[in-house]
Parts: sequence; structure tokens; C-alpha cells
Amino acid sequence: MQDQSWLDRNAYPFKQHYLAVPGGQLQYVDEGQGAPILFVHGTPTWSFLWRNQITALSRNYRCIAVDHLGFGLSEKPQNFSYSLEDHRDNLARLVDHLRLENVTLVVHDFGGPIGLGWAVQQPEKVAKVVVLNSWMWPLTEVKPMMQASKLFSSRVGKFLYVNLNFSVKFLLQQAFYQKEKLTREVHHQYLSPFRERKDRVSTWYFAKALAGETPYFTRLYNKRHVLEGKPVLVLWGTKDKLIPASFLENWQETLPGLTVMELETGHFLQEEAPEEVTKAIQAFLEQPVLQ
Repeated sequence: MQDQSWLDRNAYPFKQHYLAVPGGQLQYVDEGQGAPILFVHGTPTWSFLWRNQITALSRNYRCIAVDHLGFGLSEKPQNFSYSLEDHRDNLARLVDHLRLENVTLVVHDFGGPIGLGWAVQQPEKVAKVVVLNSWMWPLTEVKPMMQASKLFSSRVGKFLYVNLNFSVKFLLQQAFYQKEKLTREVHHQYLSPFRERKDRVSTWYFAKALAGETPYFTRLYNKRHVLEGKPVLVLWGTKDKLIPASFLENWQETLPGLTVMELETGHFLQEEAPEEVTKAIQAFLEQPVLQ
């Protein structure tokens, strides 16, 4: 068991559960009872990102939030591929282990291609989808993201991510519009899972994936039709510096009929507008699904 002396158990009071998957132990939260909500994080975050939503929504719903291998309280193996496909397969293993049905899938950042990668494989288990600043298509036409990913794939990029903890120390801060919301205490909870250099490789693989996993994104996008007819809510932080504003239009073209709610936040809506995010999800959950 890794050292968790840094963990703020007041902010994150949830019982920890573990599932053995290829590569290591996957940590997840499973709080409350009722219809299941499955929260899937991206980089460089972990299930701590969803703490406010879990606390509020677990009063009426079953809230499950996973830490991908290499993140949060999950193991950080050195011999894991850290590919999107393998992250997706681990998520599928968790869903099967918990025997989840009628799932509301809530995804953010890289949690989008991972969570939706599972959803298009098992659409019969998905009732609704909530997307927060993410994507499910190839990024080959988004030159800034492709250029950055190719740079980060280099030796220089690996040095930045692994030796200097670039993702959590710099990019996380830059992604906030309301800088005051990233307090020292909150930032500490994101920094601490990556205290050791050997534990930071997972964030580097995600940086490389933007350009390097185009085939995965293409396969995912080509299966988008299986989600047609499912209620989809997109919560969009309009001041996001990491993801282009044009992605919101992409969502409207990719999954026609979705509902959009825009918030004046940066990339991490859950941290900058936790109550608004929770209320929006709550209202969306209460809407009946039309057959």
C-alpha cells in the first residue's frame, strides 16, 4: 500500500475500494445507493476531482469514481502500456465487476475518450451521458494540440513531465480561469500522487496520446452512432485554455440533440463551479428518459 499520509480525508472522506486488473490495483470510490453514476477523470487528476459531486449526489444515487492506473490512489506500474485502449478495458472490468446497469456516464478531459470508449462497446448499459470539456474524435486537424503532443513525445517532453512534473505543476495551474479556486491545499492533493519521478510517466503517456493515438480516436468517433438517442448533457467551461472552444460545436455535430450548459470557468469546471456542476447533473438525472 502506498503512502497516503498526504491525503485530506476531510475533503475526500470516501471508503477506498480496489480491483486487481492487468497492471496493478485500481482504486475506486463507491458511495450511496440508487441508479449508478460513473465518473471518469482525465489528466493529471484523479477521483478527488469529483469529490463535491460525489458528496452531494450520493444521497440519492450510487456514485462510482475510478482512479486510472498511474493516477491518484491506484497503483503506478512501470510496465503498463498506459494506452487509452488499456485504460478503457480496465474501466470495462470495473463496470463488469460491479455489475452496473443503467449507468449515467460522466466524463472529463481524457476521461471522455476512455469512458466513451467503453460506452460505445456496451451502449446497452448506458442510460445517459454527461461530458465536461472533452472530445471523442481525432485531433489531426487541431494543429496546436498536435504540435504540443509531438513536442512532449520527445526527450525534452519526457524530461518536462517526468523530472519536472510539468503537467501538475504548470499545466494544471494554467488551466484554471479563476486562479483563486486552486488553493495550496487543493493543489497539494493533485501534486502528491506524483511526488516520485517514477510515478509521473502516466501523465506523459496522455500527453503523447493526443497525436499518437489517432487510430483509437478514429475508431471511437466512427462508433458514435451507437449513442444516438441517449440523453447527453455537455457542461462547457468557456475559458478553457487547453481545449479549443470549437470543440463545443464539434459535440453538437457529433451527437445531435444534446443539451449544452456553458459556464464561465477554465478546464476544471468541477473545481471552479462545483455547485453549478452538481446542480446541472442533478437536474439532468431527474429528467425522464423518453423511449
